Amino acid sequence: MSAGSASSGSAPLTGRALVAGAAEGAVLYSSEPLSFWGGYDAETGEIIDRRHPLTGRTGAGRIMAIPATRGSSTTTAVLLEAIRRGTAPAAFLTRGPDTFLALAAIVAAQLYHRAPPVIALAAEDFEVLRRMSRARVEPAGTVRVR
Repeated sequence: MSAGSASSGSAPLTGRALVAGAAEGAVLYSSEPLSFWGGYDAETGEIIDRRHPLTGRTGAGRIMAIPATRGSSTTTAVLLEAIRRGTAPAAFLTRGPDTFLALAAIVAAQLYHRAPPVIALAAEDFEVLRRMSRARVEPAGTVRVR
């Protein structure tokens, strides 16, 4: 899909559902990767990395659009704790597959019977999210934006 057709909000974005699920909410977009270890407060859902463009914003309950995570498997541990506490984003939209987000969501589904969807988008579709305020994620990996 071209970014031009999706920017009108009429055509959905089609991604690869790494972890299927449904969610809807405000889009929290960044073109910069985020490290959850030292960058995301699992207790509050606040982005606490003071060098990140989203610092001070809350990810809890939002559709978080980040190109990828930065760091290592500690991202999975922090995100898993946020899911347990109910302070995690409602869904993740990434620019290509992100194994750390997918792993946290898969483990959360097994442990807590709930997990945020993780959808990998093509680079041009990911960039469309920059201009969108809301999104609805559907189980097959479709993302409807406005």
